[in-house]
Amino acid sequence: MEELASEAGITVRTLRFYRERGLIPPPRREGRIAWYDEHHLARLRTIAALLERGHTLNGIADLTAAFESGRDVGEVLSLGEPTEEEPVRLTPEELADHFAGEVTPENLAAALDLGYLATDGEEIIHISRRLLDVSAALVREGVPLAAVLEAGGRVREHADALAALFADLLRAHAEEKDVERLRPLAKSVVEAELSMALDRRLREAP
Repeated sequence: MEELASEAGITVRTLRFYRERGLIPPPRREGRIAWYDEHHLARLRTIAALLERGHTLNGIADLTAAFESGRDVGEVLSLGEPTEEEPVRLTPEELADHFAGEVTPENLAAALDLGYLATDGEEIIHISRRLLDVSAALVREGVPLAAVLEAGGRVREHADALAALFADLLRAHAEEKDVERLRPLAKSVVEAELSMALDRRLREAP
């Protein structure tokens, strides 16, 4: 414990307090010896970084509980990695930096439920760099993260319906070997229709 506290730059008393609060997992025990490892040190450094970013210990405890109850990366990628989207590995503090002040247990739980986020040891996986960048940009423009995630859930429902429509269309009228090749055509139709729909909506009086 003394060695871990020294490596993390905290006191043994603080380390005991973190253990009692459940902020770090218990050590591996061999008889009377308690062994800590790099995962414990990484967790302590994450706690320090989140504290520097304005999170309280209560908030960090809630975030830790949300992470540990969330789906791991194997569940989120159970159907195989996306063919076009690039997953992103993040530390908890990097995620906090993307969404300054908006990484709450509630928002984290919503992102985990949507499958946007998964856990892989001490790291977090965001399923899509494009979605991460767009979500962060909207938050920087003043849109609350909770509203972004709610909209994402609704978009997911419509996107699933559109995907089913085009998948059925291509499978009914194209050879199986050509389905993936024709996939960009389906995306182009959706992008064009969405663009025109936005034009119509944004021209309407508020």
